[in-house]
Amino acid sequence: MATITTAFPITRVEHSRRPSVDFDNLPFGSIWSDHMFVAENVDGEWTGAEIRPYGPMEIYPSSKALQYAVSMFEGFKAHKTPEGDLAVFRPDMNQKRFNRTAGRFVMPELPKELFFDALRELLDVDRGWLPDADQGALYIRPSYFGTDPALSVVSGRSFRFVLMTAPVGLYFTGSKTVSLVTTRKFVRAFPGGTGGHKPAANYGPTMLASQQAQQQGYDNVIWLDGHEGRYVEECGVMNMWFVIDGTAITPPLEGTILPGVTRHSLIRLCADLGIPCEERRISVDELLDAHAAGTLEEAFGSGTAATIQPIDRLGLEGTDVTLAQRPDSIAARLKAELYGIQTGRIEDRHGWLWRPI
Repeated sequence: MATITTAFPITRVEHSRRPSVDFDNLPFGSIWSDHMFVAENVDGEWTGAEIRPYGPMEIYPSSKALQYAVSMFEGFKAHKTPEGDLAVFRPDMNQKRFNRTAGRFVMPELPKELFFDALRELLDVDRGWLPDADQGALYIRPSYFGTDPALSVVSGRSFRFVLMTAPVGLYFTGSKTVSLVTTRKFVRAFPGGTGGHKPAANYGPTMLASQQAQQQGYDNVIWLDGHEGRYVEECGVMNMWFVIDGTAITPPLEGTILPGVTRHSLIRLCADLGIPCEERRISVDELLDAHAAGTLEEAFGSGTAATIQPIDRLGLEGTDVTLAQRPDSIAARLKAELYGIQTGRIEDRHGWLWRPI
């Protein structure tokens, strides 16, 4: 592979931490690659773009990010193909969603060219951190936050964009399943809020609900709509899916649900594989009726980290529903197809892979 021509100053680490990392036992998101990309926006102008060693950075304690949660992020992955190439999965969708969230928080748009140039060069510098496909992937985390040290409740004049990468193992392996329970005490999102965007503030408030679900013997929560408390929206930090009588069903995007890249991809793959698929509201009552009728066949979550996560137990308003796990399930078929495309083992027929280096 040829080294690309760089557009940004690069300060490289003296000694890489790469040789000390056990790539056969990678945790999720706690080991970071050697370098990061940083750029500042001041009064609408981008400046100071550079690649430098990953590490601490200065920020005022009175910054908008720390005081008012003017902060957001994205997340996506790169995989190693059988030819040894680095293939990033659908970064164009993350770039567009990134700027939608920035607009919601009155933050300057990050130019598409800067986003992809920064990504290309950082991946080139830290290409040695890409795990083999059977070990995991390289997780890519763009972050963007307000650095203005003023307490006025406005977005501010100064912002920082940071791009980091982390080698991660397979999020769930083997036959790992999870259990979920509905909650009416907590609401993740509501009409007019930020549920359809990706600010950092969407995630901190979910932790208590998750903790209480675990105290009840479940892994995480099923989020219900914030208006009636009847309709399923998401699960934990993933989009939610059910299979009823052979049809895959996922709640519709109505402003309170994150438009997941994996979710969007699975809808397309359902069409490819001839799997009936519906985007529509689905109530807890409908799930209980389907379970009673014997037609509730599967439940799973989808997202960047786990890709597809099978669910074996649902706590639905006091009724425990156990779901059998089958090797020929729709979740298993979709996961195999998606992972095959992501890793270059199955034809990229939709042009989803970006190979920057």
